[in-house]
Amino acid sequence: MQSFSEIDTTSKRASKAAGFSWGVAEEVGKNMRNLEMFGLPGVKNLNLYLKKIKKIPSEKLKKIEKKNKPQSKEFCPIYCGTAFLDNCKKLESLKLIKFFNVSYPLLLLPFLSRSSDIVGKKISVKYEKNNFLLNFDKTILSNNINNDKTISKAKEISIEFLENNNSFSTKEWKELYRLSEETFVEETESLKKKGAGAGLTDND
Repeated sequence: MQSFSEIDTTSKRASKAAGFSWGVAEEVGKNMRNLEMFGLPGVKNLNLYLKKIKKIPSEKLKKIEKKNKPQSKEFCPIYCGTAFLDNCKKLESLKLIKFFNVSYPLLLLPFLSRSSDIVGKKISVKYEKNNFLLNFDKTILSNNINNDKTISKAKEISIEFLENNNSFSTKEWKELYRLSEETFVEETESLKKKGAGAGLTDND
């Protein structure tokens, strides 16, 4: 089994050999490491994509809008991802962003996952009956984790910044807090004497 360090280094070098700059290639290396850590087939998707663009290059996205359609056949997921990551704080105000015709969309996910951490919000991603919840670059939850995620092109990708809300009600919180109060100890004279500074003798 390859180590995550090997996956990072080899993915970076392969991306550079495929024509990406060293800066972008380094980002790809980190992303493949993350995808494999999350149990997603990053190396498989990257390998297929790099072989594909040797024959048919994908389009590089220049600026991200609410809706993004390629002028040619397909967007490059790596360039879409780097643009998103570089501008995620500004893009947050758009709330919902859509990309159309993106090649190997799984390669876009880790860029979005890292963006989630930067903006401090969860991000929902949907494409081709796949739903992902990105949690501050800590986890990637999927609705069908056991299915093969080698999708060569997503016709539409929906990316939504989610508002931070509690998963519990105010009532549930109050009930839990009241229970926690049972651990509070009422201060007594005995406890005061054992507090900070107690027992010291003033010899002046």
